[in-house]
Amino acid sequence: MRGKNQPPYTFAADLAAAYARFEGIPKHERQALAFAEAIEKMPVYLLPDERLVGMVYHLGERIKAEDPVSWHKEAEEIAYKIIPENAELAELNVYTDGAARGHITWRWDWILKKGTDGLLKDYRRALENPRDEKASQFYRCVIYLLEAFQRWCDKHVDALKDALESCEPSDRPRLQELIEICSRVPRYPARNFREALQSFWIQHIAVIAEEPWGGNGPGRVDYFLWPYLERDIAEGVMTLQDARELIDEMFIRFDERLMDADGWVEAIVVGGSNPNGSSSVNPLSYIIVESIMGLDVLHPSIYMRMPEDCPDDFIKLAAHYLLKGRNRAQILNDPAIIKAMETFGMPKEDAAMYTCGGCMEITPQGMNSDLLFAGFQNIPKTVELVITGGECLVTGKKLKAVNLPSLVAYKTFDEFYKAFENELARELNLFFRRLDIYSEMCAENRPCYLQSSMIADCLERGREMHDGGARYHDYGSSPMGLPNAADAIFAVKKAVYDDNICTAEELLAALRANFEGYEDLRLKLRAIPKYGQQNPEADAMAARVMESVCRIYESYRTRWGGRAKPVVLTFVWAAMLGSQLGATADGNKAGTPIAQSLTPQSSSMTEGITAAIGSYTSMPLNLVAGGGSSMWDIDPQWASPAVIEPLLRTFLKLGGHIWQGNTTDVEELIKARENPNDYRSLMVRVGGYSARFVTLDDELQREIINRRRHAR
Repeated sequence: MRGKNQPPYTFAADLAAAYARFEGIPKHERQALAFAEAIEKMPVYLLPDERLVGMVYHLGERIKAEDPVSWHKEAEEIAYKIIPENAELAELNVYTDGAARGHITWRWDWILKKGTDGLLKDYRRALENPRDEKASQFYRCVIYLLEAFQRWCDKHVDALKDALESCEPSDRPRLQELIEICSRVPRYPARNFREALQSFWIQHIAVIAEEPWGGNGPGRVDYFLWPYLERDIAEGVMTLQDARELIDEMFIRFDERLMDADGWVEAIVVGGSNPNGSSSVNPLSYIIVESIMGLDVLHPSIYMRMPEDCPDDFIKLAAHYLLKGRNRAQILNDPAIIKAMETFGMPKEDAAMYTCGGCMEITPQGMNSDLLFAGFQNIPKTVELVITGGECLVTGKKLKAVNLPSLVAYKTFDEFYKAFENELARELNLFFRRLDIYSEMCAENRPCYLQSSMIADCLERGREMHDGGARYHDYGSSPMGLPNAADAIFAVKKAVYDDNICTAEELLAALRANFEGYEDLRLKLRAIPKYGQQNPEADAMAARVMESVCRIYESYRTRWGGRAKPVVLTFVWAAMLGSQLGATADGNKAGTPIAQSLTPQSSSMTEGITAAIGSYTSMPLNLVAGGGSSMWDIDPQWASPAVIEPLLRTFLKLGGHIWQGNTTDVEELIKARENPNDYRSLMVRVGGYSARFVTLDDELQREIINRRRHAR
């Protein structure tokens, strides 16, 4: 236990002190030893009446403090030097400036099955006959971290024994049981559900200390824990109600760690498929969903996978979760998502193990390095630059890096569209090249050895996950505003090339004027069919744009032979990216928020939700290996089981990927803006995660309020 007179604990301070102390030894061993010492020195907290041991509060301070083995600044400097065009594009949010780490899952079930002793045996055995010196270095570094992690776990046993000496008689059985459990796990394989849950929880805290970025998700908790619970139930030593109480306690622990960081998503994905394709839905899948619905917490994020032969009552639970889950639900469609992963080239047995690395970025559990959601691209901004010949309509600035003529120069629509594809490919490839630099810098300056010990193929290859160890070295980023881009491009086609509504010169003049003095033209542009109305031509253009984007992604090869994959979500950036746009060819004025993910623009969904879902599912979703999400906000006066369940079943049958949305009354949201203190617990679905509405910034609140609310 940490003494009362000691300064406040910060992981970063311990890490910095250790890093300084190990000066003079090879860099990677210095990094590993520093992290090992910092993890071993993490405090030990025992909480009254707890049945699950372990808690560290290191979120906020860990991110804000200076990291002695930081890599971001150096990576940025190198990227700007090698790719000078990067700065100009990033400044206008054509794409994000930087690369986010995290958004990863790992095979923590190996700890449950082997224990730290078993993993250590694997790595010590590998160290006896390494393939090269780099592998030898990797194995030593993993061993340092695993040994330190176990010593920190042992400190909890010592603390429990100390507590036992001075406890009340009534508390002795609980402490004795915890001593027995924690003396065994995570050192040795878990034998039952209590041990498995304890082993999972304690390793999660340690891995998060080493990898302190958002989106580090536990993944398939029900899949890995159910065999232990199933055996306990069969032997009569535990009931489903006992398991529910333990899950409740664990979720409260999650929320306590993360309660000031709504967007810091640690996702648990339940249900889904076995590697052979059969349903893996089990009783623990239901317990986990029922637990989060019964608690007034935002963490962890609980998402549901619908397998091909999904039990009917699991679909009913999903509909109930969407309706009564306080806007926390996210539903994933296995057949469609696994098909997309197979199209991407992944074996079905790996694809079946997918989970969400955080918000909704799809990845097979414990098989990929952690640049899974490493930024975004503002696709409608690229359309704007192609129309204007590189002129930003917001600033009036001409981008030096965009060497294109304006729309006036293109004699045919196909010429214009080809220019769009070429410019988009140029921008995306610049971004992916930047990620290669970040990947290299991660391996050099910020390796994660504890987590890499639970990433597939790192042991066999003798490499850290960023250094070629992970089975897949794929990058993920989000092409945002695809519906906006498609509508704008289709409007150009119809207005300028097909129907002679206006000339290219007239359209350019109207866009530069933000339609001031061009209201008649704006209304004509608004009247052109839009993606989301199940208009065959408009939907076909949206599909064409999306296919162009996906083909550019999949053509890139990362530095370890992986590929780039689109992860289509909008997160918190709908309003911000909209503010970077001038007037658009589909009739929107400057600053209009972009659409949520692949959901049609709110103003375009004039034919109702079924038509909008039909348009969305007409897209080539089989090309979106990172997941193509959608947002369906429904008026609570209309939302009912009789409405939500058929809509969800239709969505799944048509091949939709990811359903999320809100069922909160707009009037309640408006009242919450006016009187935030009265609505502190009001939750909303933002875009890939849920948050307390009153904590969101003004623009984001307005965007959520102004989304289309589907009603009868």
